[in-house]
Amino acid sequence: MARVVNLRFHDAGKPYRFLAGDMKLKVGDAVMVNTALGQDIAFVVDEPFEIPDNKIDDTILPILRYASDKEMVHYHEKREREDLAFKKCLALIEKRELPMTLVEAVYSFDGKKLTFYFTADKRVDFRELVKDLTSCFHLRIELRQIGSREQAKMVGGLGICGRELCCCSYLDQFLPVTIRMAKDQGLSLNPTKLTGTCGRLMCCLSYEQAAYEDANRRVPKVGKKVKTPEGVGVVAYADLLKEKVTVRLEKDEETEMMVFDAAEVSLVNPPQPQCKQDCPRKKGGAQDKKEEKSQGGKRDEKRENKRVEKPEETRDESSDI
Repeated sequence: MARVVNLRFHDAGKPYRFLAGDMKLKVGDAVMVNTALGQDIAFVVDEPFEIPDNKIDDTILPILRYASDKEMVHYHEKREREDLAFKKCLALIEKRELPMTLVEAVYSFDGKKLTFYFTADKRVDFRELVKDLTSCFHLRIELRQIGSREQAKMVGGLGICGRELCCCSYLDQFLPVTIRMAKDQGLSLNPTKLTGTCGRLMCCLSYEQAAYEDANRRVPKVGKKVKTPEGVGVVAYADLLKEKVTVRLEKDEETEMMVFDAAEVSLVNPPQPQCKQDCPRKKGGAQDKKEEKSQGGKRDEKRENKRVEKPEETRDESSDI
């Protein structure tokens, strides 16, 4: 078993997993780790825990050491410089009237690179803005366009459920979410209830989609005619979680609503199963079609021959006359 811990580089955003080793860490401790941009300071999000050795890969790096007092002072100075850089870049964007929204400014820990994250509805020509920022800060400048989901992941927040956003707490990647998932789950197609902080469909719609798809295969849909222990009726409501259906029954010129388990009812006209590729019926049908085509081709040839022969006979008769 390997001992790991989740670390976060900013106040909000996605936590990253690192090897804790024998270090006695508690929530809020500052440590130094290696990143793609060099060494950086990170903070412990939760208590260390153990995972199997086979789940350790090259992406999980070890923690170098505890952050020193000097490194903590440097970190707080870096945060102050990031706030100033954010305000300066915001002023330059307004000056050039660029259609972009600045999200965050991040200095590398060594101070050699400054990255600005922004969102925009379309591609933005920010070459002149980069020149202005380079002349202002005299270091390497990078402008990175991100989507609305990445913005919510970096900024953080709370969802309508009252918990921290999934994208900035534990989601490693964004899964595709469609409006079809909301329809399969019987949810109200109200945009205010289906969209998250980012303005897109909520990621949690995909969490239980597999369970709903499995239930939809067993539970009759609303409007279908079914056989029940009490007679034939029409499905008025389907509860996918409990796998129960409410059926409208016609009895003695009266309408009665009754609830049944999905296993107790069956469709009156169930759909016919599709024939597989190696099905004998399908092979036989294909063979019959081939024979019909061949016979039809022979008939067409005979007709063509007859059509060709008739003009020749008329030509001979005319020549004799």
